[in-house]
Amino acid sequence: MADATEVKTPKVPRSPLLSRPGAVPAEGVDEGVAAHYGDIFREQAALADGTGLVDLSHRGVITVTGSDRLAWLHLLITQHVTDLPPGQATEALILSANGHIEYGLSLVDDGETVWVHVEPGTQGALIDYLESMKFFYRVEVADRTGDIALVHLPAGSLAPAPDGVVVVRETPYGRDLFLPRADLEAYATEHGPLAGMLAYEALRVEAHRPRVGFETDHRTIPHELGLIGTAVHLQKGCYRGQETVARVQNLGKPPRRLVFLHLDGSEVHLPGPGTPLTLAKDGDGGRQLGFVTTSARHYELGPIALALVKRNVPVDAELLAGNTAAAQETVVEP
Repeated sequence: MADATEVKTPKVPRSPLLSRPGAVPAEGVDEGVAAHYGDIFREQAALADGTGLVDLSHRGVITVTGSDRLAWLHLLITQHVTDLPPGQATEALILSANGHIEYGLSLVDDGETVWVHVEPGTQGALIDYLESMKFFYRVEVADRTGDIALVHLPAGSLAPAPDGVVVVRETPYGRDLFLPRADLEAYATEHGPLAGMLAYEALRVEAHRPRVGFETDHRTIPHELGLIGTAVHLQKGCYRGQETVARVQNLGKPPRRLVFLHLDGSEVHLPGPGTPLTLAKDGDGGRQLGFVTTSARHYELGPIALALVKRNVPVDAELLAGNTAAAQETVVEP
């Protein structure tokens, strides 16, 4: 199986909202929806105030049905879901045998079906894996990306879920609506304003929320990103990669940790993903201590980023992201 942390180009319909005035298409993994609609900071401020919506219709949508769906998923993922109440949102991971993150799942059960959304383009490989693990369990797995679109409403939004909505995931960061793709344009018209992926990502970075394929590489373990207790339940039965999770939790420390960076606002260009981090006192030719994973321009905080650094990097160390000065805030304790 291909490395699931390698972000793939989605093969989903181009969003009709890209025809809206001012819409600028996103690139890379988020291709197919808008990067912004003409005013990045206004869009961020609207989301922060609980208004507007984000088109996430490029994300993969998977359903799991059948009487064994929760018991079966419980065996495969890092989350405890055997008694998951209908309507309760949760997060989960699928790990490799060595405990490295392969997939991130955002899921909710409606009483008959588990609805999952995943990173764009990863649903095909994930479904292949799930199909290979069905054995004698009474479950059916389906790719619903072609007919179901995801819309994000920010925390505090008063916009209603439409009558035709399939299911809603209620989280501390807002609501994820699974609605028929054919209804996307009409819903956006009624409940805008629209905000693009750049605004959504800036608020994600501000909230220190890691994204699989962005804050992960081929060797990332959950402890490095602070996902123990949120996406990883420590009091549940066996699943693939559990040995690594338990060993690091009980006997050791992860080799890296997630940090939040305040970047020098005088620089014209943001340091992109993969930009090396060094100690400021050593200059940009110093020993690499980590790398930027996501950077963004925030409407209030200015340039910010998430990054992975070696665990033993002092929490008060001044860093350079390439040539850009970076002050760190602790997300995961060393």
